[in-house]
Amino acid sequence: MIDETQRINLLLDLYEPLLTPKQQHVMDLHFKEDFSLSEISEQLGISRAAVNDHIKRSTAFLENYEKKLQLVVNLEKRKQIYDKIKAVSNQEVICLVEQLEQME
Repeated sequence: MIDETQRINLLLDLYEPLLTPKQQHVMDLHFKEDFSLSEISEQLGISRAAVNDHIKRSTAFLENYEKKLQLVVNLEKRKQIYDKIKAVSNQEVICLVEQLEQME
């Protein structure tokens, strides 16, 4: 299982273009550059509360898209199947490949 920051970064990798440019910038600074709320508020000239609001709204937005599209869930399932493929016999490989094809 991945931690919350890794999950948000993965959601950003998949859904970031759906955010506004300002939301993208705030989320990048906080989650990818590891800036604190104070550092972001100083850099952007907005209050810490506004930064926090951007992060909460953007995170909810990303989670909502994930709930609908399930790209992270499917990515994790594919990774599990690929990991199994590496460690199994030929008959099991055929079964796992069929599982992948059904996901497409």
